[in-house]
Amino acid sequence: MIKVNGKEYDIMEIALPDLLKEHGYTATHVAVECNEKIVPRAEHESFVVKDGDVVEVVSFVGGG
Repeated sequence: MIKVNGKEYDIMEIALPDLLKEHGYTATHVAVECNEKIVPRAEHESFVVKDGDVVEVVSFVGGG
């Protein structure tokens, strides 16, 4: 089970890009933290979220 932005999901392992896509995020407009550590954008493509991980995703929005 993983936790994403405070909600638990019955997932044992998932690639970060797939997780972001499943939750409707565009990878270029987010910051990701896993287990209280920032995941550098350069590592997003190869990063795997595993059972027990806690992920926080913050999306950037523009406005005026």
